[in-house]
Amino acid sequence: MKKTVLIVEDEKKLANILIEYLDKNGFITKHIALGSKVIPWVKKNNPDLILLDLMLPEMNGKQICQEIRTFSSLPIIMVTAMVEEIDRLIGLELGADDYICKPFSPKEVIARVKAVLRRSDPDYIKDSQPSGFQVNPDHYSITLSGQKLDLTPVEFRLMSMFIEYPNRVYNRDQILNKVFDDGRIVLDRTVDTHIKNLRQKLKTVNPKSDYIRSIYGIGYSFEN
Repeated sequence: MKKTVLIVEDEKKLANILIEYLDKNGFITKHIALGSKVIPWVKKNNPDLILLDLMLPEMNGKQICQEIRTFSSLPIIMVTAMVEEIDRLIGLELGADDYICKPFSPKEVIARVKAVLRRSDPDYIKDSQPSGFQVNPDHYSITLSGQKLDLTPVEFRLMSMFIEYPNRVYNRDQILNKVFDDGRIVLDRTVDTHIKNLRQKLKTVNPKSDYIRSIYGIGYSFEN
């Protein structure tokens, strides 16, 4: 059954991009530009998830999120151009399930929406692993097209992270926090080195592959 995503965004161009990507990925989309209209619509229609912009005319995203949490636990992803840590924390403390900072990749939004739905709805079908890949966490191994990749423990964690959320864009700090979890001090360039080695190992199995994409000035994403 298709999930309904309410897009609350006053920038028409950005809203249209989100609508297009969500529609292509099998979601039903509804759009509201004025904050004051959100609460009545949600009470009447009960969407499966809300993409909620922080800065809105008539009623801001924090107020909307806070009021929705008085009567509903439906998933809310805050969308904001205010990147200060306090705004992120306040958004989550108000009951948001996740947040996305502008500017963002529409593909990352799709990945975040699916991830939040998986956490909130046990019946939501989890995305299959990217074509050709098979992860075995018990044996710390990953195969591509039936051939085992010769990965170090760090490369295994890095590759597992990419496969779990394809198309999501990770910056170097996010990669460091997820992959190096033993408290050691690691330089940003270490991430680049591991990415380079991982790319080479993927090409030994599939020479035409270009799975890991560099996002200039940001970091990396995995595309199948």
